[in-house]
Amino acid sequence: MAEDQAQPSETQQPAGAPAEAAAAPAQAAQAPEQQAAGGEQPQQQPPQQQAPQEHQRRGGGGGRGGGGRGGRPGGQRGGGRGRDRDRDESGMESAVVRIYRCAKVVKGGRTFSFGALVVAGDRKGNVGIGYGKANEVPMAVEKGTKDARKQMIKVNLKGTTIPHTVKGTAGASTVILVPARPGTGVTAGKSVRPCVELAGITDILTKAYGSTSPKNLVKATMAALTQLQNKDQVENSRGVQLAKGAGELVTA
Repeated sequence: MAEDQAQPSETQQPAGAPAEAAAAPAQAAQAPEQQAAGGEQPQQQPPQQQAPQEHQRRGGGGGRGGGGRGGRPGGQRGGGRGRDRDRDESGMESAVVRIYRCAKVVKGGRTFSFGALVVAGDRKGNVGIGYGKANEVPMAVEKGTKDARKQMIKVNLKGTTIPHTVKGTAGASTVILVPARPGTGVTAGKSVRPCVELAGITDILTKAYGSTSPKNLVKATMAALTQLQNKDQVENSRGVQLAKGAGELVTA
């Protein structure tokens, strides 16, 4: 009798087991229906992750170097040499040394005008400086260029350098020009450099003393270039015959 009572206890299951077993097939049946209805919905990326991709498609990452359509065009920085120089059909080249802005106070406010200091030359010994004033910068530069062409002078060169050392003074500024051997290049400041380069000088040493005003430095440079003389002019002015090779640079 004890064995008969123990057998039913081994096969007996809890009361909640049939309910759970019946619920499992029901859930398995609902899963295919959900997949057939539309499947799992893809997770959308947050706005902060989509924004950089759209920014790259539009070219917003162009930057200063300029790779995308929306970026700035690549190029040298504002201090690049020769970026303000223009050449016309006649071979005449002009360079803007400095732009000045003047403010006039009137009853309704301030009225601005601009002045442009321009150097013009053909790199073949002709160079001049000019100054133009107007209410807009392009018009001031155009006036300054025309004035520089009217005041051009002929500079006596010796190859790619100057014949001799010379000193020019204007106001409180003094500029010394010293000839240099081929391959030296132009050693000059940003105000003196356009004057010597547009004159056709490619090898020269310069030194400026006193005031650093661009107007005075440009005028002092032009005064120094005006004093240059070649060998024939020195012989005629002094009435002497110079020896062959007089004033030549001694090469090692």
